[in-house]
Amino acid sequence: MQLKLTRAQFEPTCTIGRLYADGVQNCWTLEDVVRPNGAPKVFGQTAIPVGTYQVIITHSPHFGRDLPLLVNVPGFEGVRIHPGNTSADTEGCILVGMDRLADSIGRSRLAFDALYSKIEQALARGEPVSIEVS
Repeated sequence: MQLKLTRAQFEPTCTIGRLYADGVQNCWTLEDVVRPNGAPKVFGQTAIPVGTYQVIITHSPHFGRDLPLLVNVPGFEGVRIHPGNTSADTEGCILVGMDRLADSIGRSRLAFDALYSKIEQALARGEPVSIEVS
């Protein structure tokens, strides 16, 4: 399964994008702000670098449940895909939602549950899952 996150809206407090699953738009995303080239990473306040990352499902001690994890993100650890609506809900992770709002996303749990099921099924079939962030 190939996920593709295309960043589309750059706000002072967040970055909103579109998430595609195997070429079909699946939901909206919300991340922290994208730092300019060469700008230092700020813990809990900046988005992950552009790139392609393997996605696995592991247990998150922070959330107390299994969540998708992006593997080997430079300068970041524990980057997950999870529910949330605003930049206050993420510390470098990717939030997903069904609705795009001015500086937030809505119906996050609905979007997350659908995406999680797709990822889980792909992994159960033995398919690798990756996400390209652009």
